[in-house]
Amino acid sequence: QVQLVESGGGLVQAGGSLRLSCAATGRTFSRYAMGWFRQAPGQARAFVGGISPSGGNTAYADSVKGRFTISRDNAKNTAYLQMNSLKTEDTAVYYCAAVFAFAVTTTERAYNYWGQGTQVTVSS
Repeated sequence: QVQLVESGGGLVQAGGSLRLSCAATGRTFSRYAMGWFRQAPGQARAFVGGISPSGGNTAYADSVKGRFTISRDNAKNTAYLQMNSLKTEDTAVYYCAAVFAFAVTTTERAYNYWGQGTQVTVSS
């Protein structure tokens, strides 16, 4: 069982940066692939990026490549999403998710543990 708690959301101007954190409970965090998803008003939840259990492999949605970076600290049971050069279209509720897997997982339905979400609002 894994419980996830996101933090770090807020209001930022376009061009600014935010770092989201996802703190996980449990002693086997290092065995879980982690993912970040987001849901904008009126839209379906969408994949943002993912990271393998070891942190050695990552994957990103095309819309955030080169601007967002996913990392993890298995000693701290925490995953991160560093968001730079934020755009107004990045405004959404951001969720972290976990799945017991060996590799990066980009499919939403594969994830079986989810955080409560944190709001990110980018103003123009």
